[in-house]
Amino acid sequence: MTKGNSTKITDELYAYMLAHNPPLDAVQQGLVKTTYDLLPDYAGMQSAHEQAPLLAFLVRLVNARHVVEVGTFTGFSALAMAQALPADGTLIACDISEEWTAHGKEAWAAAGVGDRIDLRIAPALDTLRAMPSEPHIDFAYLDADKGNYIAYWEELVPRMRPGGLIATDNVLFHGAVLDQEATGAPAAIRAFNEHVVADERMDSVMLTVADGLTLSRKR
Repeated sequence: MTKGNSTKITDELYAYMLAHNPPLDAVQQGLVKTTYDLLPDYAGMQSAHEQAPLLAFLVRLVNARHVVEVGTFTGFSALAMAQALPADGTLIACDISEEWTAHGKEAWAAAGVGDRIDLRIAPALDTLRAMPSEPHIDFAYLDADKGNYIAYWEELVPRMRPGGLIATDNVLFHGAVLDQEATGAPAAIRAFNEHVVADERMDSVMLTVADGLTLSRKR
């Protein structure tokens, strides 16, 4: 077996990687700072720095016009994806917190993409189930409560158009997926990962990006 983990990601190597990726723009940087300043106990829920340019890249790669985000928090990832959409593109952002997403709304407006983001404050399963059932979603980003990952997946997959992508965050869950006795969120992620591997509707690869990111393409 060829091992691919011989390169250890030190702080210095991480900084080097960031320096060779598209930088965050002023609005993105401001939103990151706002999140850490005002919500320090929850800021770890924000998508990693390197995920913003990656998500934007993937949105452009599939020529997405219809994007769905499940779990928006303060809107950093939604901002990056909306900026990558064409002017007539739409991102449906699913969240249950008006307080947290208010920071995102300010940033989206400042970046000039507020009209591309349709924020829906409601349980995400209700929002997804109210969408048209036919395949129409080009790209989806799943980064919400881990216990419902499989349920979200089962609502998203039938609605993805052929060739559409789902990016799922936190699939390594800080390494806790290795614990076979895990309960709660780590157990839910373990079950989700097995569910994805067995799903013949999708082609999936798991990557060691941030806390683990699985990319899944609709066949």
